[in-house]
Amino acid sequence: MESDSVVLVTGASSGIGQACVDAFLREGARVIAAARRGDRLEHMREGREDRVLPLTMDVRHRAEVTAALDGLPDDWSTIDVLVNNAGLAAGRGPVHTDDPDDWDRMLDTNVRGLLNVSSWVLPRMVERGSGHVINIGSNAGREVYPGGTVYCASKAAVERITRGMRMDVLGSGVRISQVDPGMVQTEFSTVRFHGDEAAAAKVYEGLTPLKAEDIADVVTWVASRPPHVVVADVLVYPLDQAGSGKFAPRRAG
Repeated sequence: MESDSVVLVTGASSGIGQACVDAFLREGARVIAAARRGDRLEHMREGREDRVLPLTMDVRHRAEVTAALDGLPDDWSTIDVLVNNAGLAAGRGPVHTDDPDDWDRMLDTNVRGLLNVSSWVLPRMVERGSGHVINIGSNAGREVYPGGTVYCASKAAVERITRGMRMDVLGSGVRISQVDPGMVQTEFSTVRFHGDEAAAAKVYEGLTPLKAEDIADVVTWVASRPPHVVVADVLVYPLDQAGSGKFAPRRAG
């Protein structure tokens, strides 16, 4: 990734997305920060107006994504790196008692949203023979756990889409990567528990989870490899984790 590259980060208003915006800025990139919450994006732009371009859009809606990206200023429209980060988990119950509306939110954001944004960016990368798409997956796409059936399925779909993308663009000069975080402490759990912060906090009780900045460091490292190198996928755990549902605090001494 060259200095002054243009990077598009979805889900940029909080968590891993916001950390990725900050990390790419430190690398000298200009960043299109895309999310639904436009007020947060404007706040992120303060003091760095020439380096951050807020873009309010909901990745679930293809027409909205297309209109937003079609409207980019000319000097921002050539996207060198796309970080498909927008995603969520909703609900923790068994599939037979889950709220189907939660399924729709997860599938529409985690799967269709990634495809909607990629469908605008990827053809342009292929046409010019360069670019890098980095999809944010999850350990949940590699394993399944009770109460996570649909979320795990959505992240497994991300893994398959990433593999297929890489095959589809082979020979074009475009790179496709995936970063799979384990447990990361962000707003993610609060969203999953529908705003119940006490329940969200219990997820991390007695453990030292990853921070959003840890994942952003990995994402920028993946993007900064030489042009002939593709980091296909990376799984990142905190020390206290060894898989889905496999957690243990470190022993003293």
